[in-house]
Amino acid sequence: MIQKNTQEEGSNLTSPRTSSLPTPISEGPSEAFRAKINDEASFIIHASDPNAAFTAQLQEVISRYNELRNQLMPGAEAVMKRYFLSDAANQEDEVYATDECDCALSVIQQPPLDGTKVALWVYVLKGIKNQNCSQGMFRVSHGAYEHLWIAGETISSSNSKYQTTRLLEDYVMRLIENECTLKDNCVRTWFFVNDIDNNYEGVVKARNEVFVTQGLTANTHYISSTGIGGRVADSKVSVCMDAYAIKGLLPNQMTFLYALDHMNRTSEYGVSFERATQIDYGDRRHVFVSGTASIDNKGQVVYPRDIKRQVKRMWENVDAILNEAEMHFDDITFALVYLRDPADYAVVSAMFHEQFPHTPYVLLHAPVCRPGWLIEMECMAVKANHDERFPNF
Repeated sequence: MIQKNTQEEGSNLTSPRTSSLPTPISEGPSEAFRAKINDEASFIIHASDPNAAFTAQLQEVISRYNELRNQLMPGAEAVMKRYFLSDAANQEDEVYATDECDCALSVIQQPPLDGTKVALWVYVLKGIKNQNCSQGMFRVSHGAYEHLWIAGETISSSNSKYQTTRLLEDYVMRLIENECTLKDNCVRTWFFVNDIDNNYEGVVKARNEVFVTQGLTANTHYISSTGIGGRVADSKVSVCMDAYAIKGLLPNQMTFLYALDHMNRTSEYGVSFERATQIDYGDRRHVFVSGTASIDNKGQVVYPRDIKRQVKRMWENVDAILNEAEMHFDDITFALVYLRDPADYAVVSAMFHEQFPHTPYVLLHAPVCRPGWLIEMECMAVKANHDERFPNF
């Protein structure tokens, strides 16, 4: 099963999973795409046979991605890839040996809940002037900007607090080497936390402490983020980090979304991330929505132990964030959905299929940072926009 979403101005083409737009153009039983802006796209690709061996599933996913990229986005190159595995200890090395991509790549144990062993998210761009890696950071030149990606960053020593501190401090130094700062240029982070119920507290403390040293406070801003259960093959690694920054942003080009009528500031309950980040370009708007759960404006879990109502409240929160950016579910290009309990897969899958019949998404087994949250989702949204203050994307 393959889902792809691309944005091309002035078109009504739809993807099998990109919210309710008219008349999908199908490439097969489950393949299609939407186009509004024709130089960027997100793919989410699933293996089709849960009974096949891992090697066969991996080869299918890679070959189908390459086939569809060449067919639907000729000339596009992968900028970021993330593999979701059922058993990293036995599968991770084969992914790295098989995928010959020249881009940021993370490989995370977050089992696809459809019973397969591997799924893949890929973000691709056309018109990349150059792409190279320096000190583990991939620099992608596109228009007036350099997009800086790191992925799969780990340190296998000590505890989650120490590892997170080292990861962030190393990232700060690499940004400085690229004439950027954490405060002014970092758009998005992901923290994959092994045994999150025990190790998330260390991540929170480390992030809070490092952010203060970089001028990131409740009075300035934080960074949109996902902190979610996930692990790599090395059992000594408590935290794996991905991050995205942009070099070339002008003042006021990066802003933040709060949806305060639905959710409070994260600093009010001791953590430090933004609900969403908005990047305005001359020709489009990007919104990166952090991991979002069933939370209210007092920081409390809404509808404990009720998966259906938590899903609906989560959607309501995401919709409130997007509305603040004058966007809607139709603008979502992909979504990653995390479930604490695999037994909730059937009901959640049916709900997402009904609400997002055309949006690329994947349902993953990944416990959320607070045990009472049964589900969390993150997403990216894109819409055409005209803003003379900033260069085009």
